Amino acid sequence: MPVFEYSGKDATGRTVKGTLDADSVRGLKTILRRDKVFLTEYREAAAKGAKGQKVKAGGEQKAGSREVDFSELFNGISPQDIAEMTRQLATLLKATVPLVEALGAITEQVENPKLKRVMAKVRTDVNEGAPFWRSLAVHDRVFENTYYNMVRAGESAGNLDIVLLRLADFSESQVKLRNKLIGALTYPIIMLCISLLIVTGMMIFVVPTITAMFTDLGADLPLITKMLIAFSAALTKFWWLGVVGAFFAWRGFVRWKRSEAGAERWDKSILKIPVLGDLLRRIAIARFSRTLGTLLSSGVPLLTALEIVENVVANRILAKVVAEARNAIREGDNIAGPLKRSGEFPPMVVHMVAIGEKSGELEGMLRNIAESYENQVDTRVQALTSLLEPLMIVFMGVVVGFLVAAILLPMMKLTQAVQQGG
Repeated sequence: MPVFEYSGKDATGRTVKGTLDADSVRGLKTILRRDKVFLTEYREAAAKGAKGQKVKAGGEQKAGSREVDFSELFNGISPQDIAEMTRQLATLLKATVPLVEALGAITEQVENPKLKRVMAKVRTDVNEGAPFWRSLAVHDRVFENTYYNMVRAGESAGNLDIVLLRLADFSESQVKLRNKLIGALTYPIIMLCISLLIVTGMMIFVVPTITAMFTDLGADLPLITKMLIAFSAALTKFWWLGVVGAFFAWRGFVRWKRSEAGAERWDKSILKIPVLGDLLRRIAIARFSRTLGTLLSSGVPLLTALEIVENVVANRILAKVVAEARNAIREGDNIAGPLKRSGEFPPMVVHMVAIGEKSGELEGMLRNIAESYENQVDTRVQALTSLLEPLMIVFMGVVVGFLVAAILLPMMKLTQAVQQGG
């Protein structure tokens, strides 16, 4: 087997050099790709210590070239793309189509060009003998750890088609929940942005013209009009200061939130916000239950499943509780105990988890919890949306009323002064 000396770049951009046995250059690239190393140069070591000429890896690539494609910057892979691909693959495997052929068919059917390239690489790896789950794990920016760990369990148990169907259901449920939240918040956010733009435009372009007329007439202006003039003048002259201040404030907030202490404090405080905090907690519990139930029913060991769920729950406070539950199970305890002691999970959830553990039906109980909380999230999001719309109308009414009052009151005073003078 040929011996290759190579150099490449790892995921951090660091140069990596070494020697590998591979049957071909393609095999060399496959081995390095599994180790997340991008081959840049190689040369084959010939017999008796002689060495071949160095070859630039990019110069050899044609069909599978890794040239920079700027369209990828604007063409991401959505969770919906992953869900549809997973269901199609599960259908093919259920019809006893071999995995490599099924991956080939999926690669041809996928419309997203970026996902098509990913699946082509996955098919190549599987065809060359790599486990399916490991081929997916290489693309960890596309496939979450939940995904490839479930695939790993399915491959080990020999029921990959069933696991993929569960994974498709799980992915679609997460997409539906996400779409509900985005759909519910889109209209209020758009209305708020339009309102702020209109008000800002009036304060910068309209109000100064009208207030200049009052100032030229030397009228005694009401307090509300003076406040409007002062605010408009500050916004007109120092708008750039507000933009710069907002930019640095946002940068500072992001940096603080990325720190360990800042992230934990933010996650703790956001759960205490009225209405929103309760909604976020229910979303996290639904995600916790759905993910853990799906992993367990797919054959993933409990400790491994809890480790995955710890990374899936998008709140550090709740993730700590999951970590405590994992440590407790390792020491012979159950899941319900740490959940109850934390006080972060509702008593009903703790009670249902405890019943599921005692009866051996934990997966079913977790599925029931997930369905219940997803329905509650749906109901509360609809209620929140119906509440936000009148609140937006009231907010706009107050703003418009303030502007109208600030402009009309001086006009009324001027009219009265003219009438009395006449």
